[in-house]
Amino acid sequence: MAKAIHSMIRVLDEERSVAFYEGAFGLTSAERLDFETFTLIYLSNAENSFELELTVNKSQTEPYDLGNGYGHLAFCVDDVDAEHARFEAAGYAPRKLVDFAPDGEVIARFFFVQDPDGYEIEVLQKAGRYH
Repeated sequence: MAKAIHSMIRVLDEERSVAFYEGAFGLTSAERLDFETFTLIYLSNAENSFELELTVNKSQTEPYDLGNGYGHLAFCVDDVDAEHARFEAAGYAPRKLVDFAPDGEVIARFFFVQDPDGYEIEVLQKAGRYH
């Protein structure tokens, strides 16, 4: 059986991105690999072994064009209302909280936020299949 181990995104500013993911989601550097033309930073937390890999290409000076193929990364939290308030207080500019209830029953409660490079991140209440 295959095991998902990480997802990679390209970021422009290592310090800014690491600070965002640590402040927003408690992810800290598990390992940093520096090469001549790029750096890889693996971020994780105690919740699980899945990591976010940040790739910093040293020659990149302009923001990345995210195109229309990227969807989003998702995190689940114990109290989405409290996290939304914390994100607002921290200046992360979260979008509005949504109760997703396509047939009248709420199946997900969430909000979205963008990281410093414009990547979309969904923050979901732990419930149902999201835990």
